[in-house]
Amino acid sequence: MTLEVIEAPSPNFDARKKLPDMLVLHYTGMQSGEAALAQLRNGDRVEGKVSSHYMVEEDGRIFRLVPEERRAWHAGRSFWKGEEQLNHASIGIEIVNPGHEFGYRAFPEAQVAAVIALVAEIRTRWQIDDNRILGHSDIAPARKEDPGELFPWKRLAGAGHGVWAEASPAPGDPLSEGAEGVGVFALQAGLTRLGYDCAPSGRFDAATRETVTAFQRHWVQSRFDGVADGLTRATLMAVLRASA
Repeated sequence: MTLEVIEAPSPNFDARKKLPDMLVLHYTGMQSGEAALAQLRNGDRVEGKVSSHYMVEEDGRIFRLVPEERRAWHAGRSFWKGEEQLNHASIGIEIVNPGHEFGYRAFPEAQVAAVIALVAEIRTRWQIDDNRILGHSDIAPARKEDPGELFPWKRLAGAGHGVWAEASPAPGDPLSEGAEGVGVFALQAGLTRLGYDCAPSGRFDAATRETVTAFQRHWVQSRFDGVADGLTRATLMAVLRASA
């Protein structure tokens, strides 16, 4: 079944260099869907023009802004599994939500159902593996928090789209900024293997904290403070197994 979409063309796109093989989910982070849609379609801005392929309103309406065959400008500076500047590789979906700046809140049922249906339909057209369905914070942890810890990644994966895994807490003390040693090295190696830009050094620095926070927002969600406790470390290992 083909989804009903509302055509709302944006001028902010260009040609792709490769076929898309990744989905990136965002929240709009603006006070209303109308304001977000206007910004995504604004071709008059002197700098910082943005767009996405789709925007999903809180009531479930789906807007198409850029053809999937074209490159929308939604990912910015980004990294996953050695690739950078991921606009060229991805299809971007903006999900209307005020975000952390304007009153972050749960995503309504109609909106979640529409996102799941849209992801399913996109995947009928392109080869997108489960482990390449990601949040903006996954590919840009130093800059972005979206779609955030309230987004139902578990439900999306349960519908067959994305990776989800749960685990019991591993033994050992939590690792946090300033820690050093083999445990930190192993943590960084696991995050790097998953796809994050977190080269192992054995030193838990600010960049590692940001990466752990991004991982937690996606796969732990009960905490997102950048402290790698036993649950976070065990979940990382479970996600790696599920992603293999």
